[in-house]
Amino acid sequence: MSILAQIVIDQRKEIALKKKMMSQAQLQAMPHYNRKTISFAEGIRQTSMGIVAEHKRRSPSKPQIKLHSRAAAVATGYEQAGVAAMSVLTNGQYFGGSLEDLLLARAACNLPLLRKEFIVDAYQIHEAKAYGADAILLIKACLNTEETNQLAKTAKEIGLDVLLEVHNLEELTQAPLTYIDVVGVNNRNLKDFTVDLNTSLALAKHIPNDKVKISESGISSYDAIEKLSKAGFDGFLMGEHFMLQDNPGEAAQNFIQNYSS
Repeated sequence: MSILAQIVIDQRKEIALKKKMMSQAQLQAMPHYNRKTISFAEGIRQTSMGIVAEHKRRSPSKPQIKLHSRAAAVATGYEQAGVAAMSVLTNGQYFGGSLEDLLLARAACNLPLLRKEFIVDAYQIHEAKAYGADAILLIKACLNTEETNQLAKTAKEIGLDVLLEVHNLEELTQAPLTYIDVVGVNNRNLKDFTVDLNTSLALAKHIPNDKVKISESGISSYDAIEKLSKAGFDGFLMGEHFMLQDNPGEAAQNFIQNYSS
């Protein structure tokens, strides 16, 4: 069984327990649920580099990134750095994140926030809104065509942007894009965790021009950003490159300033 398949199984078990503890109606009664969201897609479009900076403590491919990181401090630093948006890992079992991280990041900054999670149930979308997210991630490798469409539709109905992540042309061509705002190409092979920027370069021309295009994973150099920008990408999700530094916000600021100069 692949790591992704195991994560999805574990997610469904966790969601079943969560539904017993807090109903959808209770989520909808939380203060952030009715806040006006900030467009994740426009945040990427409106900045020169389109950097989506991530908060990530660990991952299956890298068990120690920054285990004791504080989401609020990182969010403040990223906002001061001038990033386009922030991605917050909320998966606890595999990435060391939590919904509390999302809530703390929301309190600490005014950036568009992406809830980065393995979303397989509409309940998680209502959670995202209740805890302060502006956008959700849907991973095509986890979902069939109907699930992708219905989950994206649910997100749009409550004011959230949708980032659809694909890994290959088959996933992209199978994906319904009606309710999708941003298409992200993940350069990481989920089977062996290797990273290849050519994945993004090969898929760029197949993504409709009315969608914001971002490249994910393995981006750490200006050369990579130049190549991807020329291929048509509007933004770049960067996590480990910043989180492995002593001060992720300062690292992001230096990266952006040095590129601009």
